[in-house]
Amino acid sequence: MKGIKVILGALAAASLLFSVNANAQENNNRDENGKVVRGSYETNKAFDNTFIAIGAGVNTTVPSIKATKDWGGIGLAIDINAGKWFTPAIGARIGWKGLWNNTKKGLTVQGINAGDNYGFNYFHGDFMWNMTNSCVGYRETRVYNFIPYATMGVLDVSKGRNIFSANTKSNWQYAAGFGLYNTFRCSKRVSIYVDLQALVGRGAQVTNNAGKFILYPSATAGLVFNLWKTNFDRHSTITPVVIPVPFTTEQYNALKDKVAALEKENAALKNKVAALEKEVAPLRSLVNGQTYLYENGKFTAVDVKAGTPVSIFFDLGSATLSTREKAHLEYFTKNIATADTKIEVNGYADKATGSAKTNQALSEKRAKAVVNLLKKAGVPESNIECKANGGVDNFGKPAYKNRCVTIEIK
Repeated sequence: MKGIKVILGALAAASLLFSVNANAQENNNRDENGKVVRGSYETNKAFDNTFIAIGAGVNTTVPSIKATKDWGGIGLAIDINAGKWFTPAIGARIGWKGLWNNTKKGLTVQGINAGDNYGFNYFHGDFMWNMTNSCVGYRETRVYNFIPYATMGVLDVSKGRNIFSANTKSNWQYAAGFGLYNTFRCSKRVSIYVDLQALVGRGAQVTNNAGKFILYPSATAGLVFNLWKTNFDRHSTITPVVIPVPFTTEQYNALKDKVAALEKENAALKNKVAALEKEVAPLRSLVNGQTYLYENGKFTAVDVKAGTPVSIFFDLGSATLSTREKAHLEYFTKNIATADTKIEVNGYADKATGSAKTNQALSEKRAKAVVNLLKKAGVPESNIECKANGGVDNFGKPAYKNRCVTIEIK
């Protein structure tokens, strides 16, 4: 009975602590009118506001018949829990509690001696209500929270773990109860908890000497670790714009004049847009990339041939194009010549150097070199007319002007 008194005394102390702190720590959780600030709150994500907790403490066993009330002593209790807060006031957790104890007197009917050890594994789910958040409003930095909860689960009375297992009809029995879960904030991620629980199971499931029910009171303390996002966000609100009324006569006249000026400006802009529309109307039917002749207010499409001839120059006595001249020819083939273009290629040599026979052969080689490059660029050979003009002095000085090949679109 001493163990029961200790646990009940702890429950009373927790209730007193809640009543004292409920007002003392909430002065900064009120609006300008002194009312408690509450939700609504945004829905949290799956892993937000989750926690795990581990702790240890004491327990005792209280049968419901007087003859055996002293066979349960004070033993060890261990808690491991994981849970989630769905709102600032409503949460749930699942967990395991290990209860170990010993008999004070022997139960000779069952072959149990005084001092024999026994224990239970309690697997449970709990519905939790944060009374502090519910009554005085949510605040993430609150130091103390008072949280009653209801618990339900199964007690394991399996052989090898319990001296009563040989007399049980089933290795498992249902149990239910209630508790007070008290948390004390240390930081954003860590809190200390004190858990006071009263669990009830069927006595006949354990021993015929226990009576109809067995009470399993326990008190544990430990650490809570908060995971992922640890707070709740309130829905944002839009503050309405407050317009002073009624208007004074001066304010009304000023607004009226401003509206009239804006309407006048709007009319002027409409006229300007109409004029621009009329101005660009003839341009709407023009095709991008096409060249047009504009006369007497009309556009007429015209074909414009690229400027020719194009001259490609060679070094003295050479029929090989330099890198620079190859670039000139490449530009011509990409930007001027097409597969349908008719082209005339004329090769020349400098009359002032070399014999007439040598210059004729050199002008022919130079012309063929250009033709070959045009063919590689996609101009059909049938569209190319090639001429070799030998040594000439057609292009004046300096003399290198005559060492060339000209390309002309026909």
